[in-house]
Amino acid sequence: MLRLNRMTDYAILVLGVLHGRPGELLSSAQIAHHAQLTQATVAKIIKALSAADLVVTSRGTKGGCQLAMPATAISIAQVIEAIEGPIALTACVEGADDPCAVQQGCFMSGSWNRINGAIRAALDGVSLSDLFHPSNLFPVSLETTEHSSPSEV
Repeated sequence: MLRLNRMTDYAILVLGVLHGRPGELLSSAQIAHHAQLTQATVAKIIKALSAADLVVTSRGTKGGCQLAMPATAISIAQVIEAIEGPIALTACVEGADDPCAVQQGCFMSGSWNRINGAIRAALDGVSLSDLFHPSNLFPVSLETTEHSSPSEV
């Protein structure tokens, strides 16, 4: 089963809170309150997102955290990699954390790279903005609405 871990899910929530307050510096306590997460969890996520240059932080009494770029410029692949590391379906793909143990005699050598690349490209094609505005993911086709009665749309 292909599944993202809970911290990646929480990272999307944290980024959503920051996206909803553009230009504001939010403390980890404020983010935790809005995302309904613990402050320790938010601090850990912010550290990983900051290391990946997805958020910027500043210290001090007027410090806080904000998006490093617009949500349209942050892909879901970037968020996943910031929290979980390289996207690798199996140990057989290039860039996997743990190399394949049977690589020398495996008939699948390199075949998974094409599938992994397709999934990575799909995740690169979805921005945070798309997630926060689902209509961007599934736009209504003009052709469908022109030829359909109002009850069919």
